[in-house]
Amino acid sequence: MKKIIWITIMLMILGFQEVSSQVKQWTLEECINYAIVNNIGLQRQKLQTKSAEVDLVKSKMDIVPTLNMGSDANLQFGRSVNPVDNSISFEQNFGNQYYLNSSMNIFTGFVTMNSISANKFMVQAGLESEKIARNRLIVDILGQFYQILYAKGLENASKMQLDLSERQLFRITKMVETGKEAQSKKLEIESRVSADRLSYVIAQNTTSQAITTMKQMLQLQPGSDFDILLPDLNSILMPDITFSTDSVYALASVVLPRLKEITFELNAAKKQYAASKGYISPRLSVQGQVYTGYYNVISENDLVQDPFKTQLKNNNSQYLNLTLSIPIFNNYSTGRNIKKAKLKRDDTYLRLELEKNNLYSEIENACLNYNRGKSEFEASLANLEFNKKSFNAVEKKFESGLVDVTDYTVAKTTLFSAETEALRTKLQLIVRKLAIQLYSTGEYENLIMN
Repeated sequence: MKKIIWITIMLMILGFQEVSSQVKQWTLEECINYAIVNNIGLQRQKLQTKSAEVDLVKSKMDIVPTLNMGSDANLQFGRSVNPVDNSISFEQNFGNQYYLNSSMNIFTGFVTMNSISANKFMVQAGLESEKIARNRLIVDILGQFYQILYAKGLENASKMQLDLSERQLFRITKMVETGKEAQSKKLEIESRVSADRLSYVIAQNTTSQAITTMKQMLQLQPGSDFDILLPDLNSILMPDITFSTDSVYALASVVLPRLKEITFELNAAKKQYAASKGYISPRLSVQGQVYTGYYNVISENDLVQDPFKTQLKNNNSQYLNLTLSIPIFNNYSTGRNIKKAKLKRDDTYLRLELEKNNLYSEIENACLNYNRGKSEFEASLANLEFNKKSFNAVEKKFESGLVDVTDYTVAKTTLFSAETEALRTKLQLIVRKLAIQLYSTGEYENLIMN
């Protein structure tokens, strides 16, 4: 009975270790969603947007009057002025004052209103910057994901090549043992198996490096196990479509955040330029204050002094001040700010035009590469089918002794090249198609492979 219990416990432990040793396989969608939530670069970009929102709130609050209150206390020795009757006193005295003041700008040359508008545009530009950073990260993850797929495809193809060589080695070894084949032919096959095993090891290392790079891009915790879930590439159909540069650019120029960001920055620059010109206009402001205080002479003589509450009531005073400021000369600071704001506006406009030109060139190259990639993919599929048939024929001849090891090796190497080229062109075409979809929509959801 005890033996059965120990066996059961050991089986449970081994089963738990087997389950715990399994590495979670991530889909492309899971990789993208994790990066969006946890990427430090995106989090920093969001903080910059929040900073712009704080600037917007501050500019709005500039319209509201300021309100401040305060109090001070002082102890004087020697000659001083009695604040109650303005007489000169040489007695030690104590004073305590309280005040409440407020000020408001009535007219500032529309500086405040233009600053509010500029900050609104900067907040919108910040939101578009978040989308740009997010899309850039997703495109990088997308490219690395398919890089892993390509590396795994090469690894699988290398394994198939190694299996073929080992199968032939097993067959030749049996024939050598029965005297039907020479020992030299076995040595040639062993050399081929050794070369294929080296290629397989290199392919495994390449896959491991690609997975490590993806893990670093996702910024996973050190020591975390990571692998990707291989999709069924055969189920991904490549539609026979052709993209037009002008059609894609017409959509991209409207929806892409990279153009929206600069457009909002241009609108903000225009408002900042208008705000800078507002400083040359007269400024009108109003200030008001309520003041009271308490004064007490500290003396050995019994002086009759009003109590604290009475003095606060009697010493109460108010004033209202209206100020008109007309700028005449300010050491060229206003003129300098106006010129700099104008230069910034013009530079932002040129940056927008340059970005449009760059975007059109990128889309043109993307469409040309996709259209050319279709021809390469179709040609690689046809080449793969031809090489499969050719290799099957050579393999049968090799097994019948009609061709030597050299011809068999050449045929197998040619088939391997055809398989890897077909995989490369298909993955390349998928990535190019998704890139064009990003240009057309501006949103990353269209990049996730279903």
